[in-house]
Amino acid sequence: MDSPGYNCFVDREKMDAAIQDLGPKELSCMELQELKQLARQGHWARSYTLRGKVYQRLIRDIPCRTVTPDASVYSDIVGKVVGKHSGGSLPLPEFVDSTQVPSYCLNARGEGAVRKVLLCIANQFPDISFCPALPAVVALLLHYSIDEAECFEKACRILACNDPSKKLIDQSFLAFESSCMTFGDLVNKYCQAAHKLMVAVSEDVLQVYSDWQRWLFGELPLNYFARVFDVFLVEGYKVLYRVALAILKFFHKVRAGQPLESDNVRQDIRMFVKDIAKTVSPEKLLEKAFAIRLFSRKEIQLLQMANEKALQQKGITVKQKSVSLSKRQFVHLAVHAENFCSEIVSVKEMRDIWSWVPERFALCQPLLLFSSGQHGYSLTRFYFQCEGHEPTLLLIKTTQKEVCGAYLSTDWSERNKFGGKLGFFGTGECFVFRLQPEVQRYEWVVIKHPELNKPTSFMSSEATITPSLFSHSVSSEPPDRLSPFLAARHFNLPSKTESMFMAGGSDCLIIGGGGGQALYIDGDLNRGRTGHCDTFNNQPLCSENFRIAAIEAWGFQDPDTQ
Repeated sequence: MDSPGYNCFVDREKMDAAIQDLGPKELSCMELQELKQLARQGHWARSYTLRGKVYQRLIRDIPCRTVTPDASVYSDIVGKVVGKHSGGSLPLPEFVDSTQVPSYCLNARGEGAVRKVLLCIANQFPDISFCPALPAVVALLLHYSIDEAECFEKACRILACNDPSKKLIDQSFLAFESSCMTFGDLVNKYCQAAHKLMVAVSEDVLQVYSDWQRWLFGELPLNYFARVFDVFLVEGYKVLYRVALAILKFFHKVRAGQPLESDNVRQDIRMFVKDIAKTVSPEKLLEKAFAIRLFSRKEIQLLQMANEKALQQKGITVKQKSVSLSKRQFVHLAVHAENFCSEIVSVKEMRDIWSWVPERFALCQPLLLFSSGQHGYSLTRFYFQCEGHEPTLLLIKTTQKEVCGAYLSTDWSERNKFGGKLGFFGTGECFVFRLQPEVQRYEWVVIKHPELNKPTSFMSSEATITPSLFSHSVSSEPPDRLSPFLAARHFNLPSKTESMFMAGGSDCLIIGGGGGQALYIDGDLNRGRTGHCDTFNNQPLCSENFRIAAIEAWGFQDPDTQ
């Protein structure tokens, strides 16, 4: 091993078994576009020396705050901080949330060095309140640093990044929680089979997804985590989502045919990640990760901002020692069998619908706003009961016992902005579905067929962010996947038919438009029709012309307001 850092902190025998030092020792080009390809290919993954040089260069180029602690101040800081602790193992800072420090082939001295560096970071970054990923990052950086001081400087530069368009590591509970919710949204969108399995076997499905960073920063073996970190330093935070999604896809593939206990599914995934070498190589894991066509970075940031806003509105901004994640209402827990009553759907069916809604609303519980059984068959009364609630869920049962409905992202009061005329509104989060005789969900067609759009400059009030997220990045990925919560006005669609989400007048209610309507309900709430529409590219949701036996509208109630 030719890197001087290994002489101090690494168990040579374990390291030899983990990574072979066979690769090149120099890198002739440091252009970012080329680095992107080299990182994905693992060009420096087999050379300790080269990886250390690349890390040094990439971390050095991170734009940071004017005053960022560096290696020169480390000795003074460590003397003051570590000197306060006498004997035994050094404690971990509170912001790591009792996270276990991964060994990553470190010797006893290396493991102690990780704790010292973490304590010094806590001293210099009092604004960090929650950062469970940091122990793994410091442990890895220690491999490619000549001493503790250099490792400290590298970690500080990652934490002190001041580029508003760039995100590296979550440093607050709010950022962490919204990242977990965003990951849940992405799982629901891109790993539907795995998501269905998680919902079926786990009562705390969002809690399962809250482990996604733990899978990467702690559970993954060293050689896998290092490969992920190689690409992460070049391409940014989106890489983490990609790899975690790939892990879940492989887990589902391996375990789909095996029994899973709800109490053990979180532990099952963790053990799968620890033993991932039995299933897939680092190369195959990254290959799967980059085969997933995610939303653009800009849109993922917008989605995360929406989740942060939802958490702030619910007062979930810091982790309380006595509350933690268990206070959240998860998919199965949000629909309580003992107090849920519907003329149209069962508890199980409502839970299935709840698993489709955006994560920020899965924190809520269903609230019956309108029921034809209670309020009569009146569209005027329907609007009266639903106005002021956003989003809402529409459920319909026909006289033929068919069940269908729609998730509607926008308050029905928006219909009043059209001066009495029928006008469409809503966002791409709207979707339509049928439950009986078979289950099928239809989403906004532009999400499925991104070639229909050309993104605009995101100048609306919903998108006041820096235009070039990860502007330093070499990635030139086109924004070919669309975040569903964006309004249609964010996109230059070739025609308006792809953005006809919902409309309401005095004599009818319409969901989906363009070449037909996904749902049309008359003013008496007695009759309706369904067919293909351009907005959702759906098949008829039930008999094309139907009579309504029951109709309900549900809202989303914050459990803390009950």
